[in-house]
Amino acid sequence: MSLIALNTLSRRETIRIIRIWIQTLIPPAITMTLYFIIFGNLIGSRIGKMGGFDYMSFIVPGLIMMSVITNSFTNVVSSFFSAKFQGNIEEILISPMPYYQVIIGFVSGGVFRGILVGTIVTIISLFFTKLQVHNLAIIISVIILTATLFSLGGFLNAIFAKKFDDISIFPTFILSPLTYLGGVFYSIENLPQVWQTVSKFNPVLYMVNAFRYGFLGVSDIPVVIAFAFMIGFVIVLFLLCLYLLNKGYGVIE
Repeated sequence: MSLIALNTLSRRETIRIIRIWIQTLIPPAITMTLYFIIFGNLIGSRIGKMGGFDYMSFIVPGLIMMSVITNSFTNVVSSFFSAKFQGNIEEILISPMPYYQVIIGFVSGGVFRGILVGTIVTIISLFFTKLQVHNLAIIISVIILTATLFSLGGFLNAIFAKKFDDISIFPTFILSPLTYLGGVFYSIENLPQVWQTVSKFNPVLYMVNAFRYGFLGVSDIPVVIAFAFMIGFVIVLFLLCLYLLNKGYGVIE
């Protein structure tokens, strides 16, 4: 019975994304197209090579990853907080459905949207450059882990949020700076040594570089370390979300 409930919740979250596709899929597609035009074509032609590749090819993996991060996080934080705000989250929590399945149900929607938007951005990038694939398994595993990680982050943000303004604080003041400074538009090898060291404390750097390795075969960070980091954070965030749900924090007045 609990598996039926999980399937129902997951279907609701994924169908919701398709139903409001004008809000969930079109805006990131337009935004990433502008990035390709401005940074890839206009600015990239003046920068030249980056990491041994033309600038457009270099930034494409980073832009795909940026869209995955943003959309997976946004989807879960808005969906779960809306359930809190409307009061229907209580119906889910008092059902026989285990809390870990509640988390998986909401996170599945974020992962679906992140991968779907990432696929759309990848297709758009083909109009601007020719993509090469160094290791498809790494590409798929990184995008799934990243979407899962930031979906859990969105879930955690929604638990702590008390009003709608709270769900935009983390993306605006923390997530966006980390993403832009996460090696999307540059290689940290071009930075002074002190800033290279500081950059290694940025979690987004590990995901972007592992994803770039899947396409280009180059990375500023050892891929094994990047995978260990992502898997470790997924486990920690999942357990933290589960603990907070069990305690009723942020969902039970």
